[in-house]
Amino acid sequence: MADGYFVSTTDVEQIEMLTGVHRRTMATTDEAMLCQFFLEKGAIVPTHQHMNDQVGYVISGKLEMTIGQEVHILTKGNSYAIPGGIPHSAKAVEDTWAIDVFSPPREDYRTEAR
Repeated sequence: MADGYFVSTTDVEQIEMLTGVHRRTMATTDEAMLCQFFLEKGAIVPTHQHMNDQVGYVISGKLEMTIGQEVHILTKGNSYAIPGGIPHSAKAVEDTWAIDVFSPPREDYRTEAR
């Protein structure tokens, strides 16, 4: 990851963390982490949970997201909030770009970005 206050997508590598799920770990502080995600149509993020709070925003595309027992179809302009410890999953109905913020930062995303 780039040093300093400003990070461009050209500064960080895009990692295919799951089949069809690509992530760039962008700006990070001690308290928050911003990640850019691209999910190819049909890509699945299986049910998981983590201690980090997660909030996100769909830039484009269509995403079926399950948070706890609730399932929603998210499109451009929709956002979501996932408190730490809540199981969640996602499936890309279309190619989808999204931004997620994690607090505290996910250490696994920090180390994978180097």
